[in-house]
Amino acid sequence: MNSGAGLPAVIDYNRESNTITIIDQRRLPMDLLLKDLKTIDDVYLAIKNLEVRGAPAIGLVAAYGLVLYAHTIRTDDRLFFWGQMRGAATYLKSARPTAVNLSRDVDVVMSAFQRLAGAPVDKIINDIEFCASLLKSAIKLAEEAIGRTGASLLEDGDLVMTHCNAGVLATGGVKGTALAPIYRAKEEGKAVSVIACETRPVLQGMRLTAFELAKSQVPVRLITDSMAGICMKTEPIKGIFVGADRITANGDVANKIGTYGLAVLAQAHGIPFYVCTPTSTIDLSLASGSMIPIEERDPEELTQLWFKEDMQVDGVTYYNPAFDVTPYQLITGGIITEHGFWKPEASHG
Repeated sequence: MNSGAGLPAVIDYNRESNTITIIDQRRLPMDLLLKDLKTIDDVYLAIKNLEVRGAPAIGLVAAYGLVLYAHTIRTDDRLFFWGQMRGAATYLKSARPTAVNLSRDVDVVMSAFQRLAGAPVDKIINDIEFCASLLKSAIKLAEEAIGRTGASLLEDGDLVMTHCNAGVLATGGVKGTALAPIYRAKEEGKAVSVIACETRPVLQGMRLTAFELAKSQVPVRLITDSMAGICMKTEPIKGIFVGADRITANGDVANKIGTYGLAVLAQAHGIPFYVCTPTSTIDLSLASGSMIPIEERDPEELTQLWFKEDMQVDGVTYYNPAFDVTPYQLITGGIITEHGFWKPEASHG
């Protein structure tokens, strides 16, 4: 199945072979490589090593990872089966801490054990697989709705800016989240163009967003992250559209590192700042962004990943958070979900 961006399915589960096939996003844009995940360890490493990334896509591949694993447990003993699945769920949740979709989608799949207490193992496995398919369908429906709302804000000829990748590659669906308004606007005959920030240090904007938009024949211009301010000053940017990995009860948003800086710049230049996300990314159990666990990744992403030679300097320490938190007050355009604009309870008037 192809996505709306003209790509193969980002995540596809084949029950006959009990295999998950993903696009290996580490190889983009040079190689569009499909990779088969055949074990729970394959799934864990695919999430951990950014072969698959983006909050909805991480959650979805973990859900299907549990389906895959369930089919490998050869037992009719419900308690043994539960113990094995619970261990697998905990293992997958530990792969990356910030995106709430990972733990939430794993919990959705594991809820089968509560609904079907005492049921035979084969019936529980069928329910687990059904749950995963519902999650995939929900992503597609949410993307379409987010796209409709976001596209209504755009007019023919508009220019927008985005950061990281919140397109099809980040969701496993057909339109993505932050890119959904652009794809929808294109379907409506509006010529919308995009400025994509490169998104250091892993370059998701350069390698993924620019690649995805170009394949969809959406005009896209790539900039380094440090060029965003001058572009906001000199270009007629209609809005900044980004995704989210977790949103807390007060509306604070965790997203790819650099999002906070863009929001500050957008406010300074009077440009609306929008966050596009399914409601599954909203975590009401956390009061504010200060409570979100922020993943710190290997310093080698800074010093080695894109260089022919190691650029590490003796005596220098390195800081590599994968995400930052943008306060709700800086999200001046609003948070767009599949149900329209969402506001934290404290801000409802």
